[in-house]
Amino acid sequence: MHRWPQVIDVFLRKQMLCVGCQIRPFHTLDDACKEYQLEPKAFRAELAEAVKRREGLGPALPVDVADAP
Repeated sequence: MHRWPQVIDVFLRKQMLCVGCQIRPFHTLDDACKEYQLEPKAFRAELAEAVKRREGLGPALPVDVADAP
């Protein structure tokens, strides 16, 4: 979230409490997906899209889904 703040919107849209959570540094994306019953691959893809869509830049940033935040 620090590196790609645009992903915060994805967490908020999913009504995830990860933004501002005190234990967030100790959880992985897979942990969060399990907690919120989300499919990890699809969630990572959504995060990758958010990174690519940086305001006004369009899909200019190449982000591999496996490397998504």
